[in-house]
Amino acid sequence: MMGVASRVLSLLIRQGATVAVAESLTGGLIGAAMTGPMGASAAFRGGVMAYATDLKASLLDVPSDLLDREGAVHPDVAAAMATGVRKLTDSDYGLAVTGVAGPEPQDGKPVGTVHIALAGPGERLWHRDLWLTGDRDTIRNTTCQEALILLEGVLEANLGEHTG
Repeated sequence: MMGVASRVLSLLIRQGATVAVAESLTGGLIGAAMTGPMGASAAFRGGVMAYATDLKASLLDVPSDLLDREGAVHPDVAAAMATGVRKLTDSDYGLAVTGVAGPEPQDGKPVGTVHIALAGPGERLWHRDLWLTGDRDTIRNTTCQEALILLEGVLEANLGEHTG
């Protein structure tokens, strides 16, 4: 995971951009990956670990009615978390994950349901929905990896380097 985190940090630094994370099921894994490489402080602003649903509303400004209607595991919740952490930290990008790592379903969503969102300049949003298999650790680690890959792809596209 350090490899992709290092590449993401390099791309951010080349673009003079910053990122912050909002994590639920990963519980800080993305932030840990992003702060592992030397020089991370040049591009990584910080993060919010909003594991409890009420914190998604109070810290990240996720609409309470959305949480009441859909639960915490929903693509729109991930998008609101990404937008919220971007604004909260005054970052160029906000990367967010929400989902069900297990062992039990949550809000009627099966284990392995994951939503990743990236909020960027110009109010742009990118997202990825995953339906993962494996144990709790596998789901959490795969989510972290996939979130970083999404960010890497967007940053590569910004440089005209994305190969598809």
